[in-house]
Amino acid sequence: MTFRTNKATLASAVSIAALLAGAGASFADCGITGAGSIRILSNDFEALRIVNDAAGTCATDTVTVTANATAEHKNIQGPALTANPAEYTVAVVANNSIVPLLNDGLIRPLDDLVAQYGASLQPNQLIKIDGKVMAIAFMGNGQHLFYRKDILEKAGLDVPTSWEDILADAQVIKDKGLLEYPLAASDKPGWDLAAEFVNMYLGTGGEFFAVGSADLAIDNDNGRKVLETMRAMTTFMNPDYLTYDATELNKVWDAGQVAFMNQWGSLAGAATDPATANAEIAAATGFGPAPTINGGTIPGAALWWDGFTIAKNISDEDAAASFQAMVKGISPETVAANPTAATWLVAGYTPGPAAVGVIGNATGGARAYPMQPYMGLLHTALSSELADFIAGKEEADQALTDVKAAYDAAAKEGGFLK
Repeated sequence: MTFRTNKATLASAVSIAALLAGAGASFADCGITGAGSIRILSNDFEALRIVNDAAGTCATDTVTVTANATAEHKNIQGPALTANPAEYTVAVVANNSIVPLLNDGLIRPLDDLVAQYGASLQPNQLIKIDGKVMAIAFMGNGQHLFYRKDILEKAGLDVPTSWEDILADAQVIKDKGLLEYPLAASDKPGWDLAAEFVNMYLGTGGEFFAVGSADLAIDNDNGRKVLETMRAMTTFMNPDYLTYDATELNKVWDAGQVAFMNQWGSLAGAATDPATANAEIAAATGFGPAPTINGGTIPGAALWWDGFTIAKNISDEDAAASFQAMVKGISPETVAANPTAATWLVAGYTPGPAAVGVIGNATGGARAYPMQPYMGLLHTALSSELADFIAGKEEADQALTDVKAAYDAAAKEGGFLK
């Protein structure tokens, strides 16, 4: 996989289906010789905790391994890696969170480390920027449809494929008295709410920015249709929907309170594992691609990859130890022991039922989360400026105006707009 980038633009293209193919060598230990300090910063969900724990097995009398798994990782990573020496030696990133690290020169090329220690890696795991390997991808992700098979059967409904179908089905389910609030979504103001808009907007096929520029381009029929759909969904959602993030979604799902939600594929395994989830609900849970919108054919969800990077401002010794520990963390052995925790992009992985949604997104033509350097500014603007809209306090046109004003101000301050 090759990405080419500069300060002005960062094109993104990822084929999850291609990444899932292939096989490679395995290994039994970390192979670290000498001393090393390995300090990992990552997001906080099951698959990443598994990787961090596996990397932690590389600790010895001369090698230390610590991990900070936190939802605040994106806010921490810039300042932490700017320090010299960097506070963390490893930053686990995704499509969007790697961009500021690249632009600020805070991560190092990995080609030499791949050549020396990366025999188990597949070529398509190598995320290349301007011809240099800058990250190692190890899992694919995305939000996709979770649905209750038993509720659909009782209601006499087929599995929906569009948001229009879901809204109509929710009305049927409510009218039949099967569930009072058939829908749930990550509408908590902040990153989650913004992601809901981004997912649906990607499904419209529209572009977020004018071609070749940082000018915002969401104040259009596509943008209004997305907001109209988001508002319509709240009619069938618990009145506490403003408190729901991805973690809360799995809780209400496990409690059997909803029939449909667009949820992260990385949480699909937890929702269907009878050892950790409500066994009755787990057995009745089905997965599909993210719904389409407005008569389109594109699944309304961003395609993501997660991978690891190595900090620039650390010793070569710590860099080598950190790379080897992370290769151990994402090894075929780790994946074989945790096959349902993620849609792994690792040699030997065979997709199981929990990967159906992410793979359905990929094969259905879902688009990657945009990697322009100013996409983060838009996501931040959406995070704050859609709060009043989703709470029912303002209409779509005003929300889009507010988003543009906030984005334009940030983009001008960042030097992307004049």
